[in-house]
Amino acid sequence: MNRYRTWSRPVGLLRGNFPPIYRYLKPNGTEPKGPLSLSFRGVRRKTTEAGEDKSGHINAGPNEGILFLDSKSVPQLLKRLNSPRIGAADPMSIIQRALPKDLPIKITEVLPRLKEGGAFVKFAHESHITSQEIEGTLRVYLKENPIKPWFNPWRRVRTFLVQGRPWIEDLYRFPSSRLKVEFLPVEPGGEAAELSQETLYSIFRKYGKLADILTQPIDSKVTPKFAYLNFRLIRHAIMAKNCTHGFTVPEKLGGGKSGTVLRLVYEQKMKAHWIRDWIVNHPRITIPLIAALLATFTAAAFDPIRTFFIKAHVTQTFHIADNKVYKWVKSQVTRANDLLTFKRMKNEDAGLSAIWDERKDDIEQIQAWLMETADTFIVIQGPRGSGKKELVIDQALKGRNNTLLVDCKPIQEARSDSATIGAAAQEVGYKPVFSWMNNISSMIDLAAQGTIGTKTGFSETLDTQLAKIFQNTANALKQIALDSRKKEDKDADLDADAYLEAHPEHRPVVIIDNFLHKSSESSNVYDKISEWAAGLTTGNIAHVIFLTNDVSFSKSLSKALPDRVFRQISLGDASPGVAKRFVINHLDADSKDDIGGDAKLTPSQQRNDLNELDGCIEILGGRLTELEFLARRVKAGETPNKAVKEIIDQSASEILKMYILDVDHSTRSWTPPQAWELVKSLAQDGKIRYNEALLSDTFKSGGETVLQALEQAELISIVSSNGRPHSIKPGKPVYQAAFKLLTEDHVLKARLDLAILSELTKIETQSIDKYEAELNLLANLPKQPGEIAPRIKWLLSKLHTCQEKVEKYEEESGGLKKVLKAEY
Repeated sequence: MNRYRTWSRPVGLLRGNFPPIYRYLKPNGTEPKGPLSLSFRGVRRKTTEAGEDKSGHINAGPNEGILFLDSKSVPQLLKRLNSPRIGAADPMSIIQRALPKDLPIKITEVLPRLKEGGAFVKFAHESHITSQEIEGTLRVYLKENPIKPWFNPWRRVRTFLVQGRPWIEDLYRFPSSRLKVEFLPVEPGGEAAELSQETLYSIFRKYGKLADILTQPIDSKVTPKFAYLNFRLIRHAIMAKNCTHGFTVPEKLGGGKSGTVLRLVYEQKMKAHWIRDWIVNHPRITIPLIAALLATFTAAAFDPIRTFFIKAHVTQTFHIADNKVYKWVKSQVTRANDLLTFKRMKNEDAGLSAIWDERKDDIEQIQAWLMETADTFIVIQGPRGSGKKELVIDQALKGRNNTLLVDCKPIQEARSDSATIGAAAQEVGYKPVFSWMNNISSMIDLAAQGTIGTKTGFSETLDTQLAKIFQNTANALKQIALDSRKKEDKDADLDADAYLEAHPEHRPVVIIDNFLHKSSESSNVYDKISEWAAGLTTGNIAHVIFLTNDVSFSKSLSKALPDRVFRQISLGDASPGVAKRFVINHLDADSKDDIGGDAKLTPSQQRNDLNELDGCIEILGGRLTELEFLARRVKAGETPNKAVKEIIDQSASEILKMYILDVDHSTRSWTPPQAWELVKSLAQDGKIRYNEALLSDTFKSGGETVLQALEQAELISIVSSNGRPHSIKPGKPVYQAAFKLLTEDHVLKARLDLAILSELTKIETQSIDKYEAELNLLANLPKQPGEIAPRIKWLLSKLHTCQEKVEKYEEESGGLKKVLKAEY
């Protein structure tokens, strides 16, 4: 028995025993007329994918058929290699292997379909053999003799007979596992039947496993009617499309009386440009994701550059004044051309020697603290002009490398977030900085919030930007501290934190100047700076020294280090003897030594009016700024008394402008009458009790807040004793004389006193209105119980007292108005 009889007979497979060469196709036991041999000579190979004569179709005449073989799986690979004859991957090679040599057909045309991974094979056969028989026999042969390409050993070549009229196009379309089947009439204007799922399944199941069949919705008015076929594999969809496109479904299969033509096209499950469309349609996800990617790129690209510039700023790498060659050239030029300039500089330094001699203990204390391992702050507090900055930088840190000075004044006075970021970056050497990008990002964020309802995250807050700047600065300071470690050190095997803790002398020093400058306007910047400083000290990265004028600095710093005791040095005014030496040294700064060796009087010895210095210094006090101003005026030829008078006049004008006349109530916490009340009180005695000021009528509302604001503005100075406010003094020693000068101006005094009386009259009038309203309420009660009699009596007494005060104020106001009318 023929071994092919053991298989279930495919459609068109012939039965009977045949000689070996015709065993598949001999129909009646007779040999065909003229043996046909499978030959590929003269076969026309189409290099185009547009069909015969680029018509888009391939036609089969009488005794002809078309087979479709899925001959290859990686057609684009062959196309890119530009060599279709690589091994067994050549379409012709696979077709020759797929068709047995004794198959009595003649191959007339081969049309490869590279993008579909197959080929159309057009063949001719004898009239007594049908194309279905050839298909069935060939499928059995391929099943018994599977052909597997070398690049895909798990897949075998399959073939089916083309039943319809395939559309062979070379459009920019790609295969998909989903097919759209449209039902068309055989002739234009005719009717086409809508095939059921069962009919579609029976037609297309042989080409491969179907995942689903979706018919057109009943209420759909789209024509022509259609259905969707979802195959499990793309190769199955390719085979079905190429074999059944243009197939006419007869009436017996459900195609209607006149039949129904099937038109198949690939339906992309995933639409074109889906990535772009998904990004555009999901801004809430994609925009923050893009922002995160940009932030990551920025951090990876710019952070190392910024750290480098911060290190260069701290170590003064690019500072020409610290260059050795520059120092040598400068010293040689100075020595050769102007030796006297060197002496003058020496004498100017000697002008401050008296101050530093008095503060020698403070300098040594700071230097000792910098050699200790203590995770706390060093705070140098003193009024403005007391020499805090010079004490630390010029004396305590003299000759020490790796110091960073951060001035809070330009940061706090910046008027916008971008300006604040730029000022902070400049102080630490953080560059490049794109502060202008913050405004653009804020505008983008605002526009996105208006469109999608939420913020995109492009813009960063001021806190985030400052934290980034200070974090990079901390990294740079840590690297600087570790640069001094050498491999031959005994403790070189310690980790970074342990090494820094063991060697406090290697840590950089960060000086934060003007801390809490204008802190009443905003404390956000100072909170960030104190948190950053706390991280530096607790992490043993750097020593931190705060320079501040504010006596209430502990409130702000305690937020960052709540469990630490700060190391504090309070600087006051110089003693009278030191102040006098300071002025005399400034006067003698330009003295020249006699070349001949004869004695020569110094400028201070040549002056006859220096006996006035004692009285002048008593008025000015020991504040360095005023002493230096005095020395310059005396040096210019003025007498000490005249110079002091000029200083007092200038201070009085400053007080009027800053605290009394030109006060912006939107930014100030005090009123001109409140400031003038303190000026009058301090002009008499130079000191008043703290509680006495609070009990005055002028400070009834928010008294402590006003006094603290005036202390911040340096009009007054609050003296504490045992941790509580004790007394109030002028903000500067010279202010005592300036206060007295202001009160001696009768016109100014009358004007400002009149403003105080007006304010007090307003306060008493409000109290009277309140008492009268309560009395009116009690009078309107239906009955007058006896229990309210004490209350009525108290209200009447208060009302009487307020009325007496109003009458007194009006009487005093009348006298003041006469002064204003009589005097200029």
